[in-house]
Amino acid sequence: MRKTLASLLLCSSLLAPACSRKSEDKAIHAIGPGDPTQTVASGDREKAANAPAPYEVARGAGAGSSASSLAGPSANGMYASDSAGGEGYKDYGKNPWVDASKDHLSTFAADVDTASYTLARRKLIEGQLPVPAGVRVEEFVNYFRYSFPTPQSDSPFSVVMEAAPSPLSPGRHIVRVGVATKAKSAQERKPANLVFLVDVSGSMQSPDKLELAKKALRTLTSNLGEGDTVALVTYAGNTRVVLKPTGMEDKAKILSALDDLTAGGSTGMASGLDLAYAQAMQGLRPGAISRVIVLSDGDANVGAHTHDEMLKIISGRAKEGVTLSTIGFGTGNYKDSLMEQLADKGNGNSFYIDSIDEATKVFQTDLTATLEVVAKDAKFQVDFDSKLVSRYRLVGYENRDIADNDFRNDKVDAGEIGAGHQVTALYEVELTAEGKQTAAPLGGVRIRHKAPNGEKATEAAYPMTGGPAASFANSSSDFRFAFATAAFADVLRGGQDAEHWSLADIRDMAKAAAGDNAERRELVSLIEKTMTLTGRTATR
Repeated sequence: MRKTLASLLLCSSLLAPACSRKSEDKAIHAIGPGDPTQTVASGDREKAANAPAPYEVARGAGAGSSASSLAGPSANGMYASDSAGGEGYKDYGKNPWVDASKDHLSTFAADVDTASYTLARRKLIEGQLPVPAGVRVEEFVNYFRYSFPTPQSDSPFSVVMEAAPSPLSPGRHIVRVGVATKAKSAQERKPANLVFLVDVSGSMQSPDKLELAKKALRTLTSNLGEGDTVALVTYAGNTRVVLKPTGMEDKAKILSALDDLTAGGSTGMASGLDLAYAQAMQGLRPGAISRVIVLSDGDANVGAHTHDEMLKIISGRAKEGVTLSTIGFGTGNYKDSLMEQLADKGNGNSFYIDSIDEATKVFQTDLTATLEVVAKDAKFQVDFDSKLVSRYRLVGYENRDIADNDFRNDKVDAGEIGAGHQVTALYEVELTAEGKQTAAPLGGVRIRHKAPNGEKATEAAYPMTGGPAASFANSSSDFRFAFATAAFADVLRGGQDAEHWSLADIRDMAKAAAGDNAERRELVSLIEKTMTLTGRTATR
């Protein structure tokens, strides 16, 4: 289940003095305590010793720092740095191993956010390791595109399930569950009524923040068409409607309003949301998309509402039909946890823009998937055959966990999937004696979701059609690349077994599966960058 946060921002009064900076060769490490071999049943997951309760992490962004600077825990359980204006992250622990004989069901909400990957990419390119708490495995894996068959006519989903022996942990297997929806052309997309809510506070006054945000919005506006409208609201010390809903016949007027934006003042995100929703509600109508897009570094320190009140407002508007997405910018004071949770409550997506190329990807290449939801409150329930699977571990999705008995509880919030979106989840599994002797399918997956404007969910089951591949090398290139990506993310965040994994092996796996795809090849370069920053040799 999407966990409700008690607090989304680190208030300066809660910050404890930071402990000393970790040395570079220990920058990648396990954050949470506990025995990584411990196995628990699903009902005890949140009490597992190796699945600590979520805590906040704040981090200053010292220029040129190449190691993650994690602070020690204060008396109230918060993690902090010596900089009240540091970056804010939330660590959800690591999923534990689960005994399949006691709990053969793994239930979680769909996630198609990608902010964690692009933020980590920026850090690495600039010579810093990402903060482990900000590394979400699923957002690394789902940043990349994979091949899927065309969905059947009676289902919006295409499903792929694969398994193969693990190349990193002898005696274990990897299981991939992939779900995709059919893409729509620009002509098929519903009309969009968008409200750009732009943070113009003083903290946004740099080329990689407000100026890049303006370029990103120009890209988005240029790719909108007939029937779409744009409104522009800004917030800092006060809020104002810069531009009321305007159609694409006046595109030049929209672009001019964007060009005129300047930064200055404090941040009042909550009052900005009120004004943005007022504009969005004007365009709310059947057959159209109504969405608020927040562009900010997330450093909201002044507002008319408490954080919990702000979340309730966003959740309530989403139920009325106005969704919300967040687009993050900048480093140094970036509040990752806030931006992610705002998008979660708003039934939207969380992105991070680190370059104009990424803006093009989000607002041009993937525009329809970014804007149009085709499956609301989507839940996945993977059902392992306990005769074949001894135990399993879901890699990532820690803050998307849903209780098994809530799978058919349609009041429980879940994830949203856009047209052309893909969702991939990976498991480490250990097989039973019977499982090792057969090539039978290891399980299946059930998907439950609502139509974009519906309240009644439908459910479908998709069995795994074949057993594990004979070897990792015999699995598909998508399978091999997805696992290499997940393994890299697990190393960066200090996963249970990742400290024993070789970055060189992970790099070689990714390289062999990357082909000539530029995005995949970039991941290979990021792994090599990490090897340099951590002092890893070419063989470990």
